Amino acid sequence: MSKLEFAPLVRRIELPDMVAYAGATWDWHRLHYDPAYLAARGLDRPVVDGQVFGAYLAIALRGWLGPDSVLTDLSFRFRSLVFAGETIRCRGELRSVQDGVADVDLRVEVVEDGRLAVAPASARLRLPHE
Repeated sequence: MSKLEFAPLVRRIELPDMVAYAGATWDWHRLHYDPAYLAARGLDRPVVDGQVFGAYLAIALRGWLGPDSVLTDLSFRFRSLVFAGETIRCRGELRSVQDGVADVDLRVEVVEDGRLAVAPASARLRLPHE
């Protein structure tokens, strides 16, 4: 059986999105918003909080497998920094479905240059009963 690849979820991450996420998670690390702090570290733009990729992957998974699916496991590894103003593409391939449980292989790419932001990544979801 070949893997089913889902339509990608594409989102541009702007500074207001980052501030909203920081407010929701109480993560106010200066790396995500402070120009002076960033400049002292040789960075010209705020760095996206890596945990936001888990949120985007969860959004993508629920879109692909339905709002009644239940995400029971999500695992991912960061590969590179993503900066404010960049666009990400969440990709997923259905690896298997067995006994109402779907296993999905995931990755997050930066659209502008194709670098991997998150990989490897995987998820397990319990599918709704019909």
